[in-house]
Formats: sequence, C-alpha cells, structure tokens
Amino acid sequence: MTNKKISALSSASTPLTGSEIVPINQSSVTDSVSVANLTAGRSVSASDYVMSTGNLVPSTAGKGINFTANTPASGMTSQLLNWYEEGTWTPGIAGDGGSVGTGAYTSSGRYTRIGRQVTITGTVTFSNLGSWTGRVFITSVPFNASGSAFYGACWMNGTTISNVMNMTSAIGSTSYSRVQFLWTSSVGGGGDSVRFTNISSTTDIEFTLTYMV
Repeated sequence: MTNKKISALSSASTPLTGSEIVPINQSSVTDSVSVANLTAGRSVSASDYVMSTGNLVPSTAGKGINFTANTPASGMTSQLLNWYEEGTWTPGIAGDGGSVGTGAYTSSGRYTRIGRQVTITGTVTFSNLGSWTGRVFITSVPFNASGSAFYGACWMNGTTISNVMNMTSAIGSTSYSRVQFLWTSSVGGGGDSVRFTNISSTTDIEFTLTYMV
C-alpha cells in the first residue's frame, strides 16, 4: 500500500472491535499490535467518565467499583461495590423441622441486593393450614443470611395474639435461610415466636427484612 498521510486516510468504523491492527515502533523495531492490546491493563484518566449509550459491564464476577480513594471509618472491611440485583421471589411456608405440611396459600415477594445487603418484602395469604405444626417459617429467601441476628417488621391479620405492641421478623436458624416471626406484648416484655396455633386459614402476613449475606 502506498504511504499516505494520516489526514488522507479514510475513517475507521466505530465502535472498534479490539481486533483492529495498528503499527507501533518498539525498541526501534516496527511491529503490529491490536487495539485490544493497546488498552489492556491501562487505566482511564479523566475528570468524569460519561457513558452516553450502553452500560458499564464488568466481565469478571466479583469486580465492581472500588472506593479506596475515600478515607474509611476505622471498622472498614471493604470498599468494593461489586453486586447489584433486584427481582421477584416466591416465599414458601414451613413448620418446625422444615415440614412443608399440606396447607394451602398464595405468596409473592420482591428483593433488592446492593453489595452484601439484601432487602426482601413478601406477602403470604393462607387458605388452609393443613398439617403444619410449631413455629411459622418463611422459606426460599433469595439469598441466605450471614447470621441470625437480623430483624425487620411484619403485619398480620386474623391471629389469636392479643395485646401485641411489637411484631418483628428475624432470619431463622437453618443455614440462615428462613424467616420467622416474633412478637412481644410490651416494651422490653416477654414474647414468643408466632406459631400455627396463633394463625388461621384466613391469615394474611406482610413483612420486610434487611440482612447481610
């Protein structure tokens, strides 16, 4: 090909695929290199990086946005934001011992995960309690918790629990994969887990819970 000035060359099509080849002089030797190799491992330096189209897509799991330029608090364990997800889930019902029972219900739920923090919401409407026994557990949470000491809030109708001042939900004990419901009758007073003997075939439960994975 006849040598041409850069200004005389036609424009390349965009966006580039990374496989395009350009000449480069390295240690007084002219070689060829791909566009992908020119940018591999290089940092982008700019006051702002604005994406007019498309998304920023990490190609490797566990990678994300690193905030180590910020001065952390003394208890910092991570400054990497590497997960965002939202969607729907279907709450399940179980009694003590993980029994699925023979009752009937409908349920729906939504979740959002930001980093290690997960917030779930759910609604369960019973139509038949069947053979469930013991404590009421919600199963099939979208992500298992990292421990059991996580609390949220819930609302129930059609229960036999009276004088309830506080109703909370908590991650259960089986691999931290279940939600159970706790109630107290007074501030600082005693309470108990919500049991199937406390609810009826017309009970509705709505709950929300934020926990760490």
